[in-house]
Amino acid sequence: MTADAYEITQLIDGQWRGGEPVTDRYNPADPADLVSRTVSGTAADVDAAATAAAAAQVGWAAMTGPERGTVLTRAGQLLRDRIEVVARDLTREEGKTLAEATGEVRRAADILEFFGAECWRAHGQTFPSGVADTHVFSRREPLGVVGLITPWNFPIAIPTWKAAPALAAGNAVVLKPAQLTTVSTMHLARALADVGLPPGVLNIVHGSGAVVGESIVRHEMVRAVSFTGSNGVGRRIGELAAARRIRVQLEMGGKNPVVVLDDADPERAADLVAASAFGLTGQACTATSRVICTPSVHDRVVDALARRAEAYAPGDGLRATVKMGPVVSAAQLATNVRYLKDALGEGANLATGTLAFEGMLFPPAVLTAVEPTHRIAQEEVFGPVVSVLRAPNLDAAIDLANAVPFGLSAALVTQNLTAVARFVERIQAGVVKINRPTGGVDLNVPFGGVKESSSNTYREQGSGALDFYTWTKAVYIGAN
Repeated sequence: MTADAYEITQLIDGQWRGGEPVTDRYNPADPADLVSRTVSGTAADVDAAATAAAAAQVGWAAMTGPERGTVLTRAGQLLRDRIEVVARDLTREEGKTLAEATGEVRRAADILEFFGAECWRAHGQTFPSGVADTHVFSRREPLGVVGLITPWNFPIAIPTWKAAPALAAGNAVVLKPAQLTTVSTMHLARALADVGLPPGVLNIVHGSGAVVGESIVRHEMVRAVSFTGSNGVGRRIGELAAARRIRVQLEMGGKNPVVVLDDADPERAADLVAASAFGLTGQACTATSRVICTPSVHDRVVDALARRAEAYAPGDGLRATVKMGPVVSAAQLATNVRYLKDALGEGANLATGTLAFEGMLFPPAVLTAVEPTHRIAQEEVFGPVVSVLRAPNLDAAIDLANAVPFGLSAALVTQNLTAVARFVERIQAGVVKINRPTGGVDLNVPFGGVKESSSNTYREQGSGALDFYTWTKAVYIGAN
C-alpha cells in the first residue's frame, strides 16, 4: 500500500466504521498506485444507517431552512478550499484529467451553494378559496429518509446533486457510491461534517449493488430512491421501488446524436462533437456517440473529426498536457473493445482508432459506414467511440436520431432557424442543444431524459429537484 492510499470505511451515525472484506482500488493510469482500500457493507450496515438517518432526520427537519442552507453553503466553500487535494484524488481513482476533475469539484461546490441559497427560497403556494373567510396554502414536507445510489463517472458531482436537494428539503440520506470511486464521496462527506452537518443526517454504506443497493431500496425506513447508472440496474431498482410503492427517480443511459446539416461549418461541428465524444474519455451519459450528417457535409466532418480524435491521445490525467484520461476499469475497457470489434464485424470502417493499445489507454475511435441497425448505432458504449451516419435531409436525420431506445441529449449544428424550430419540436430528448455539445448542463436547469434514459418522473438539478424530495401538504384555514 502506498503512503497516499486511503482507508475508506462506512459512515454511519457520524462514525467511520470498519468492515470486511476490503476492495483495493488502483489508479487506472498507474497500476502501481494504490488509491484506496474500501470496506464492503452488508444488509446490517444498511439497517444501521437507515435507523440512524431516521433518528437524525427529525432534528434536521426541525431546523429552519436558512440554518440548513448555511451548512450546505459552508460545505461548498470548504470544498473550494480543498479543491487541489480533492481533484487530484478524483483523477487518481477515476482517471479523468486533472482539469476535468477540478471542474467537477468546482461543480460540486456550486451545487452545494445553490441549494444552500434555495433553502431561503423553498416555499409552498397560496390559493384563492371558493369558500368565504378561508385561507388556503400549501407547504413542502420532507419525505424522511432517502436512498441515493450513484455511479463512478462523476464521483463527487452526482452524489452532490442528489444529496444537496435532499438535505435542503430536510431529509436524511443513506448513500451508496460506486465501488470504484469511494474517495471522492468521502471528501464530500468530510466537508459536510466539518461544517456542522449533524451526525446521522448523511450516512454512506459501501458495497455491491446486489447487497447494499438492494438493501437500501428494500428498507422499510427508506421513502424514496434516486439512482443514476445502467439501464439493467435501473429497471431492477424501479421494480423493487414499485413493489413498495415508494418514490423512485432513475437516470440511465444515452445514445446521444449530433445532427450536422449541409450549411454547418464542418470544423466547428467537429469541435463540438469531439468535446463530448472524447472529453471525459467518453464516459458520460450525455457523451456524443452518433453523428448524423446530410450529404455534402459528411466527408468533411469525418475528416475534421478524425483529426480532432488524434489530438485526444490518452494518458495519465495528472499530466498537464494530456487531454483524455484512461478508461476507468478493465471491465469498461473490455466493453469498448467488444463494441468496436462488433462494429467492424458488421461492416463499419475505422476512420481513426485502433485495437492496439497499452494498458487502460484506449484511443478515440471514429467509425463510418455505420448502419442504423448496427449494435454500435443502437446501444450505449460509454467510451470514446463515435459513429458517423448519413441522412438525406433534416427530417430523415431526426427520424434516425429518434430511432433508438434512449432519449437523453441531442444536438443540431446549423445556421437555419427553420431547421432549429423543426428539430426542437420533433427530437425525442430531455436535453436539446443547438450549436453546442451534447454534454455539459447548467446546474440551475432541469435535467433528465425520456424513453429508456429515465423514469421520466422527476427532474434533477435546478430548484425543481426539490420536488422529488418533498411532498405537498394542502392547508385550509377558516375563520370561526
